[in-house]
Amino acid sequence: MNSFPENFIAANRINCASATSSKKRVLEAAGHLLAHANPELDEQDIFNKLLERERLGSTGFGHGVALPHARIAGIDQAYGCFLRLSEPVDFDAIDDAPVDLVFALLAPEAATDEHLRILSTLASLFGDTDFRDALRNAECSNPEQFLQILDAKNTTADTT
Repeated sequence: MNSFPENFIAANRINCASATSSKKRVLEAAGHLLAHANPELDEQDIFNKLLERERLGSTGFGHGVALPHARIAGIDQAYGCFLRLSEPVDFDAIDDAPVDLVFALLAPEAATDEHLRILSTLASLFGDTDFRDALRNAECSNPEQFLQILDAKNTTADTT
């Protein structure tokens, strides 16, 4: 993925049928997936950082999308995970729509510019109706399909 670091997202950090019932449970599920990215990461620490950031203001992006994110010590690159929720949850989004697509981001504590650049790229991707529809309609049994959708759209965005 051209705009993202190598190993930013992987199939083991995709859950396309997450049965979460609240924003807090979504953040816990994201923490669980993100902990797979690096053996130095602790699931509870990730959850706490995501929750801490969420308390500053909702990361509900609109159009059924949330982009929870946090900076964390002990990593040297950014990592992401993706959840497609089986039932939308209230995320206090800017458009008040419930969220069913969640892309969570962890960035190194000192990587402010990279963090903002990746968030901007994600906002651009998830701002596209066709992209959101493709993710919502992807075959759930194949996390690789989600990676292909993300990669294809991200590569197209890089060339336009």
